[in-house]
Amino acid sequence: MSTSLAHRLRHALSDVFALGYLVVCAGLMIWALVVTVTDDTGESMAGVIPALATAPFSLVMLALPDSSLAIVAAVAFGALVNATVIGLCARALRRGHRPDPA
Repeated sequence: MSTSLAHRLRHALSDVFALGYLVVCAGLMIWALVVTVTDDTGESMAGVIPALATAPFSLVMLALPDSSLAIVAAVAFGALVNATVIGLCARALRRGHRPDPA
């Protein structure tokens, strides 16, 4: 990985909007895991919420073998990719709103 790409990724993932998105995704994943573990019937669909919150990239990863670890990995991957996109977009928007020198 080149230093400029690593630098861009670090800045993208350290953006306040990207960090906020990651916190929300982590909270949704923790909530889904707690609900699934405490469900006695075994019919919990709570894992759908974090998967949809991290779509479309988490949906690609759901092709992995069916297990709890695969779902967590898919959501984590989707959250990281989406947070990177959010951070890059926020950074680009900030650059575009600099006042012109008069």
